[in-house]
Amino acid sequence: MLSIFEIVALLLGLSAMFGWLNVRFVKMPHMIGLLVMAFGSSIGLIALEKLVPGLGVTEELKRALEQIDLYTAIVNGMLAFLLFAGALHVDIHLLKGQKWAIGLMATFGVVISTAIVGLGVFGVCRLVGFEMPLIWALVFGALISPTDPVAVLGLLKVIKVPEAIKAQIAGESLFNDGAAVVIFIALLTIALGVPAGEPIESHWQPGSIAALFLFEAVGAIVFGLFTGWIAYRAMDSIDDPTVEILISLGICAMTYALALRLHISGPIAVVMTGLLIGNHRAERATSDGAGDHLFPFWAVVDEVLNSILFLLIGLEVFVFGVHPRNSWMILVAIPIVLFARWVSVSVPILVLSLKQSISPGAIPILTWGGLRGGVSVALALSLPATDYKSIILTATFAVVIFSIVVQGLTVERVIKRTAV
Repeated sequence: MLSIFEIVALLLGLSAMFGWLNVRFVKMPHMIGLLVMAFGSSIGLIALEKLVPGLGVTEELKRALEQIDLYTAIVNGMLAFLLFAGALHVDIHLLKGQKWAIGLMATFGVVISTAIVGLGVFGVCRLVGFEMPLIWALVFGALISPTDPVAVLGLLKVIKVPEAIKAQIAGESLFNDGAAVVIFIALLTIALGVPAGEPIESHWQPGSIAALFLFEAVGAIVFGLFTGWIAYRAMDSIDDPTVEILISLGICAMTYALALRLHISGPIAVVMTGLLIGNHRAERATSDGAGDHLFPFWAVVDEVLNSILFLLIGLEVFVFGVHPRNSWMILVAIPIVLFARWVSVSVPILVLSLKQSISPGAIPILTWGGLRGGVSVALALSLPATDYKSIILTATFAVVIFSIVVQGLTVERVIKRTAV
């Protein structure tokens, strides 16, 4: 069994090797290239194991990957630093200008998408003769509906997007995790507590779910602004780059950890902290050149963690595999999720268009640019062992890989054709 240090060394080594191969030969965007090569390596190793049974080369790698609890690694670890790093570089003034669009898509948009995906998957499963209860289809809808901030913000670094749409898609990806996690936990709790054959309505309490989300979201916003203000004032009172970076690391980790202890949204709290610190530091850097060290440091943290995360997503296929009997779900899940995304974007945007002008191409760009990533994979992996986990994992991996590779590589064409 590999030690923690050996596992980290393996991941960093593979990230460096695949990154070099991508830059030298493949020449895809960094994260997409890593995911493609990790996924390809997983498929290759699975094929090798089939061709040469008992070779034993793949077993050690599989055992090492099985030691990694991806849900804990992402949701209770990497996500805090990735969200903070992403929020640190976002202009809050742009977000304010699109606050209604962001707010609607990050809340009602997630609810709409969850419902459409759940009902769609439930209906198709019944047509093909696979018995999946509606509540479990809705659980899948909840975990696959939020756009992934890591994937989206990484995409926005390399693709030119109209400013208004950029603010909408970045803001939505930063804030919709809070809504999605609350809905996911509520639906999963119901799913685990509904006996076979009993109607969902007897357990469904939308008022309590809404109250829970309101408490988590509002509490997280207030708490995140509070911790961000403390950190900003502390950094502003000194002129020591090393200590300022330590303060930013400490406040990021403590904000997320304390938010979880207080039963409020850790993702929303750390986003607010990052937005407050980042925008205040940016203003100070513009006026007197201070803070130049903070942003490059977090840019490096962001790239390293992104590399490891997308490598892990590709390699997880090697651990869990895709059973042939579930392969039909790949063809079902992708179009349903895309349709749900289109509706969940169109409704808020069309409502807002009654009172304000909307950027050309907003709906197709927001639809195609809504990438899924590590958050959805982590939530799917966190599901308890049930008759439906295997097929939900298959659908999740399919949607995530399709969205990052196919949508990620073609969204620039969509922008050029529609943003006129």
